[in-house]
Amino acid sequence: MQALITPSELPKEISPTVDDVLHEAAHYVPEPGLEAIRRAAAVAEDAHAGQVRLSGEPYVVHLLATAYYLAALRLDVTSIVSGLLHDTIEDTAITQIDLEREFGHAVARIVEGVSKFGEIGHRHRLWGVEQTDADRRQRNDRAKQQAENVRKMFLAMAEDPRVVIVKLADRLHNMRTLDAQSPEKQRRIALDTREIYAPLAGRLGIAQIKWPLEDLAFKYLEADGYWWLVEQLREQRDGREQYIQQMSVHLREQLAEHGVEAEVAGRAKHLYSIYKKLLRPGTNMDLSRVYDLFALRVLVETVPECYQALGLVHSLWLPIPGRIKDYIAVPKPNAYRSLHTTVYAEDSRTTEIQIRTREMHEIAEFGVATHWYYKEQGKSSSLPQPLSDWIQALMSWQRELNPDAAEFVDTLKMDMFSGQVFVFSPRGDILDMPAGSTPVDFAYRIHTDIGNRCIGAKVNGLMVPLDTQLLTGDRVTILTTKVPHGPGRDWLSFVRSANARQKIRQWFKKQDREENIQRGREMLEGELKKLGAGTIKELGSDTLADLAAQLDLRAPDDMFAQLGYGDLRVSAVTAKLRLRSVVEEDEIPVESPPAPASTGEVRVMGVGELLTRLATDCKPAPGDDIIGYITRNRGVTIHRADCPRILAEKETERLVSVDWGPRDEQHVFPVSVVVDAWDREGLLRDIAIAVGEERVSMASAVAQTHPDGHATITATLRISGIDQLSRVFARIERVKGVQEVRRQGRKHTSRAHTA
Repeated sequence: MQALITPSELPKEISPTVDDVLHEAAHYVPEPGLEAIRRAAAVAEDAHAGQVRLSGEPYVVHLLATAYYLAALRLDVTSIVSGLLHDTIEDTAITQIDLEREFGHAVARIVEGVSKFGEIGHRHRLWGVEQTDADRRQRNDRAKQQAENVRKMFLAMAEDPRVVIVKLADRLHNMRTLDAQSPEKQRRIALDTREIYAPLAGRLGIAQIKWPLEDLAFKYLEADGYWWLVEQLREQRDGREQYIQQMSVHLREQLAEHGVEAEVAGRAKHLYSIYKKLLRPGTNMDLSRVYDLFALRVLVETVPECYQALGLVHSLWLPIPGRIKDYIAVPKPNAYRSLHTTVYAEDSRTTEIQIRTREMHEIAEFGVATHWYYKEQGKSSSLPQPLSDWIQALMSWQRELNPDAAEFVDTLKMDMFSGQVFVFSPRGDILDMPAGSTPVDFAYRIHTDIGNRCIGAKVNGLMVPLDTQLLTGDRVTILTTKVPHGPGRDWLSFVRSANARQKIRQWFKKQDREENIQRGREMLEGELKKLGAGTIKELGSDTLADLAAQLDLRAPDDMFAQLGYGDLRVSAVTAKLRLRSVVEEDEIPVESPPAPASTGEVRVMGVGELLTRLATDCKPAPGDDIIGYITRNRGVTIHRADCPRILAEKETERLVSVDWGPRDEQHVFPVSVVVDAWDREGLLRDIAIAVGEERVSMASAVAQTHPDGHATITATLRISGIDQLSRVFARIERVKGVQEVRRQGRKHTSRAHTA
C-alpha cells in the first residue's frame, strides 16, 4: 500500500495559489471534485474581495492555504471546499442557505460549525475601525469568551469531526503567519495553540498538524529556548545525518537478508518534543541525555513482520530495559499503533527505532483524516472506536457542565490532554485512563454501580488509599459493599476523569435537598470568609436572589443545592459578585522610592485622577467598601470601610466619600496568600504549576517547614480580582497534601479540604 503523502510533513507553503490547491488535490480527487474546488475558490475570492490581512495580503490567501493543507492531508472534497469557504458565513453576505444550495448540506454544515465558535484568539486580518472596536469589546471578558468558544468547538466536533480538522488547518496557517501580529497577540494566540489546538490534533491522531503547531507555539512562547535549540541542532546536523544514514543502510541490509522488505529512514525529532525532555530534572538541558534524539522508522507490510523486525533490531543492538513499548497490542486512544524500542547503537549512542506497517504509518501521520480519504476512494472505513467513544462523551460532559463553559474546558484539558495510563482489570482487560487517575476513576470506568459501592482498592495485590495515582501496568481490584453507600464528599477533590466526576455529582444530586442546601451555604460562607468578602448574611437576600437569577436559577436555595452536590463551582458564584481581591503594597525598598502615583482606580467624592494611595494595614481592593482619609501631605489614603484604624478615628472631618472607578482589565494587584500543607518533595513546584494554570504570575514564595511534618508557604500572587483568586484557590486545593489556602492575615476558616 502506498503512503497517503510522500513528504515527511505537510508543505510549509503560506501563500499557495488556486493551481497549487488543485495540483495537490489532483493526486486523489477525480475531475468532478476538482471542478467543485474551482467553483468554491471563485466564490471565496469574490466574497472576500477587498478584505486584507495584517500582513497586507488579500484575505483569500488564508483560505487557499487552509484548503491546501486539507488537500495535503488527503481530506475529501467536502472538507477542501469547506476550507475555502470557512469564513463566508461569518464575514461576507453569503448565508448558510446559499452554501447549501450551491455546495450541498455537508459543506454548509461544516462551515456553519466553524463559524459557531470563531477564533479563540484574534483574527489575522485588518478591516479598519470595525475590527479595532471588535477587539476592544472582546477584551472585556476574554477568558470567559474563550472558554465558551472552546465549548462550542467541541460540540460542533461531536456532530462532524471535519469541523475541527478544517479549524486545525486554519490555525496552522495563522500560526505560520503570526509575525504580522503584535508581541502580545503572538503570545496569546500561541498559548491557545499549545493548550487547545495542538493537543486536539494529537487526540485526533493528526501528527502532521500537531508537530508544527507545537514547534510554532514554542517559537513564540519560549523564543530564547527555541533559538538556542535550533543553533545546537544545527551544529550537530552533519554528524547526526551521517550516523542515521549508516544505521539505516545497516538495518535495511539485515532485514533484506532475512526476507523482510522494509523502508528504513531517519525520523526528525521535533523541537518542542526535544525541549520538553531537556527540561526534565534528569536531563538538565544536556542533549546527550535525550534518548531518542537519534531515531529511525521502519515500515513493513504485515504485523508479523513488525515483530520479526523488532527481533532483528535487538539482535543487532542492545535494547535499553524499560524502553520497549508495544502500541500494536495496546493502541493509543487515537488509534496509533507501532512498536517502539530504544537501543545502544554505534559508539553507544542511544537511538529510538519505531516499527510499523505502512497502514499503521498512515494512521500515525494523518489520524482521523484517513477515514475520509478512504471514503473518497470508495472504500469502507469507520472512525476508530476509542475516538468515537470520546466524541460521544463530549455531549454528556456538555450537558453535565452547562452552563459553566470554563469548567467544561478545564475538564476537557484534564481528561483528554493530560496523557494516558494503561491499567489492567482483575480479568486482564486493558483500560486506558487519563494520567493521574485513581482507583475511584477506575471503579466508575468499570460501572457506575461499582463506583457507588466502592469502599477500598488493591493495586498489584496491595491495599492502597483511594486517592492513589495509578501507573501504567498496574492491576487494580475494587473492594465493594453489597449495598450502594455512595461516594465520599471528598472524592470530587481527587478524581481525574470526567466520567467519575459526572457519576459522583449525579449521586449527590439525588440525595436529600436540604442536606445539599446546607452544605452549599457552608461552602459559600467559607469561600467568602477566605476571600475576605464578608458573610452570606451581609450579602442580604436581594443580592442572593440576584445571584441566583444571574445563574439562571429560580431561588437562592437552588443555587445552594447545586453548590452542595457539586453541579456549580463556588468560584462561579463569587465571580458574579464582581468583587476584587485585596491589594498589598510591595515591601519598602532599601533606597527611597519615588512618590506614589495615583492608583487610577479611585474617585474621591466623584472626582478621579486625584492623588490617592492604598492603605497598607487593611489592604483595600476594587470591590471592597472603602472610605478615604485626607492626609497632610500625601493626598488621600484609601482604607476599607471596616478598617479598625478608621473605626477608631476621632478626626472624622478628615474622612471623605470615595468609590472605585472603572476597572482596567489589565490592572493586577499583588495579593499574599498562605498555603498550609503536608510537606513533601515537589510541593512548591506543584503549587506553582497550579497557579500558572490560571495564568497568574507568582511574584515571590517563601516556604517554612515545621517539626510535625507540615509546611507553610507564603506567596505573593498578581491577580485581577476575587473571581480569579477564587479559581486559583480551587486549583491549589487540588494539589496533593494541601490542607488549607487563605489570604494572609485572615483567620483560619472552619472549612476542611481533603487532598
